[in-house]
Amino acid sequence: MTDSLTRRALSQLAAAFALSAGAARSAEGPYEVVLESNVRVSMRDGVKLATDVYRPARGGKAVPGRFPAIMERTPYGRNVTSFRDITQANPKTPKTRAEVAATYVRAGYVVVFQDCRGRYDSEGQFVKYLSEGADGFDTCRWLVAQPWSDGRIGTMGLSYAAHTQGALACLNPPGLKAMVLDCGGFSNAYQDGIRQGGAFELKQVTWAYNLGLESPEAQKDPRLMAALKGVDLKAWFASMPWKPGHTPLSLIPDYEAYVLDQWRHGNFDAYWKQVGIYAEGSYGQYADAAMIHMSGWYDAYSRSTTDNYVALSKLKKGPVRLIMGPWTHGARSTTYSGDIEFGPGATLDALGHGDYDAQRLAWFDRHLKGSSLADPDPPVRIFVMGGGSGRKTPEGRLMHGGAWRTEAAWPIADARLTAFHLHGDGALSTAQPVERAEPIAYDFDPNHPVPSIGGTITSGEPLMRGGGYDQREGPSVYGSRQPYLPLEARPDVLVFQTEPLKADVEVTGAVEAELWIASDGPDTDFTIKLIDVYPPSADYPDGYALNLTDGILRCRYRDSWEHPAMMTPGQAYRIKVAAFPTSNLFKAGHRIRLDVSSSNFPHFDVNPNTGAPEGTGLTRRVARNTVFVDASRPSRVLLPVIPPRPSRRRA
Repeated sequence: MTDSLTRRALSQLAAAFALSAGAARSAEGPYEVVLESNVRVSMRDGVKLATDVYRPARGGKAVPGRFPAIMERTPYGRNVTSFRDITQANPKTPKTRAEVAATYVRAGYVVVFQDCRGRYDSEGQFVKYLSEGADGFDTCRWLVAQPWSDGRIGTMGLSYAAHTQGALACLNPPGLKAMVLDCGGFSNAYQDGIRQGGAFELKQVTWAYNLGLESPEAQKDPRLMAALKGVDLKAWFASMPWKPGHTPLSLIPDYEAYVLDQWRHGNFDAYWKQVGIYAEGSYGQYADAAMIHMSGWYDAYSRSTTDNYVALSKLKKGPVRLIMGPWTHGARSTTYSGDIEFGPGATLDALGHGDYDAQRLAWFDRHLKGSSLADPDPPVRIFVMGGGSGRKTPEGRLMHGGAWRTEAAWPIADARLTAFHLHGDGALSTAQPVERAEPIAYDFDPNHPVPSIGGTITSGEPLMRGGGYDQREGPSVYGSRQPYLPLEARPDVLVFQTEPLKADVEVTGAVEAELWIASDGPDTDFTIKLIDVYPPSADYPDGYALNLTDGILRCRYRDSWEHPAMMTPGQAYRIKVAAFPTSNLFKAGHRIRLDVSSSNFPHFDVNPNTGAPEGTGLTRRVARNTVFVDASRPSRVLLPVIPPRPSRRRA
């Protein structure tokens, strides 16, 4: 009862203060900015977190009164410039933290940037993701008690700073009224961001290594820093499997420990249901705030973003919004992804409401100050990729093109789930397979995995990068071998494709394959990749195989994430392999292609085919894997096809 009365009183006070603050701002012009640096905010266990507080000022002094606050919690440095804080108008020089804060402070907000536990100037031990719910809640509780706070909080941030938002929202902290989650906020990290389909995302290793270089331990110890800089990640990844204490993270044991913890928790147990990595378990108590969930088709958190939107838009008063661009992780002000160009209209800035900070400011004005401005945002905005010229740009990228479109909901209501069957001759079509088609077998050698060429990858440098690329090996692709052939030439990559399309086909939504498979081992992986195949042209004489989305399944989890079971060698099983959502217009003359294989490295760890517990096996074996394509064991991919609309391609 007390909490309820307190929240009601804070809400009433906030409305009054918002009106008075708005009147003062309009009469006196924008506020100045004053910084209170390295404020020590105590958590429930006594650990103090370093916090910068930017406040409205006049004449160099903070003005009295109460203001709504906008908060970002980050492991990347509360006062460190983020390279993602660029705009389309100024793509080379990112805004500093002070410049970002000034946008909001001048408009009458307090801005709070905080170092996560164990990072930069904050105390405590850093354990990735798992402290952020409680620490975020405690920071909100501290914030609403400050004399300059009107009791209303908005949160913002990209990537990990979106995960911190999702974590604290799961605990419904005091004051939280508006959120902008950019490329993050786990719905279920077991299926998006840490693991996927039972496999482990090795970007957790590269992320830990790169962040270890910025750890307090390394910053204080020159010898440790020199040793870390001497680690050869490419050599380490070529020498898997690893043993504890003998990994590229061995020099930073705390980081190695949490990565191995993630890797070895193969089944979906209580570990994966903790606050910070499993919003699905907290949707009922998740804060009822105004929310924007934003990501890109080539982002590692596209599934989390769409899943969170679907669930929360139904459960909360909101409003809840979804924005899906054609971007890689956080690249909202960039017109290309990998080697693919979409055109100047592809950025978030191009939607017509100003740059990213201007759009966030309008969102916070509406939902923290009760602005009278009409809400111009539709529930869903998506960028449908494709439809471009296919020519090579002066920068050497393929012009794939695309356009923005609004929708009333996600998934799209008029999507038609269409089965495209895999045929023994390599065809992909809606026709049913024949009765006696021979199965297709291949050898999967875990010592020679299929290299990752783009996709929903982030934080993978220097081994892998996200985005769209021609699916061809090359000197810049880790794991490639001369003579650098197309992936389709590998004997362990099965290729199924349509005839050249007679008309445009739009595919927008989640993609899933239903495969009938067998293996001669107790466990193995199957992967899928959806590809837009360009015909040969003057710029691309061999054509261009553009990856759109991909998925993986570790077969021990074919029936249950909680209770894995080994396979009987030679027995046929029906499995489902889920890929992340996408949106693409396949132009007439192009082909729709599905590649099936058993590895995608180093995006995911490589299955040793032995059935050994996750992350512990030290031996490997070649697996003979089989895909069935006959009428009694039909393999197919289900594509969400959008029927033609008169206004389908509107911006």
